[in-house]
This record gives sequence, C-alpha cells and structure tokens, in this order.
Amino acid sequence: MKISTITPEENFSKFSKMLKEKINNGFTVVERNDKLPFAVLSKKGKKVNHNFNFLMSCLTFGLWSLPWFYLYCVSNKEKVILIAIDEDGNPFVDKCFN
Repeated sequence: MKISTITPEENFSKFSKMLKEKINNGFTVVERNDKLPFAVLSKKGKKVNHNFNFLMSCLTFGLWSLPWFYLYCVSNKEKVILIAIDEDGNPFVDKCFN
C-alpha cells in the first residue's frame, strides 16, 4: 500500500493556481508573501444602475425597491479575501472583514 505525500512544491502550485483563478475573476493582489504563502486580494464593488432600478420600482408600484436596496447594500461593497496554505498544506480561501 502506497502512502502518497504531497510535497511543498505541489502545495505551492495549488496555491498559485487558486491565486491565478481569482485574479482572472477580477480580483487584484493587495499583498502577497511567498515565504508564508498567503495573498490578500480585493475586488471593487459593482455600481448599481439607479435609473433602471427607479424605473422598475415605479413599474412594480414600489415592490422593486426591496431588491434595489439589497443590491445597493451588498454589491456596492469592496470584497477582500485571503488565500493561504494551512498547516496540513491545503490551500484555502477566507473572507476578510474590514
């Protein structure tokens, strides 16, 4: 029976692959450390089209104002995440709260 061990180079390649995926999804690197493999990434919030949402709110007699308020509160925030390698050598993603 073979026991497969994962080398630090394989862990670092997984970390780099996950980092590259997030950068392709629109995140930018704020801070990166390769000695303790971690990176802090951020993504700007989306702008809400208030003209369209006001029109939709008028057409639905105000019912659209609830999703509009939710869009304004949630999608307008900047997203900050941390990508790192844990003690076991597995890469993980965690949300940063500012």
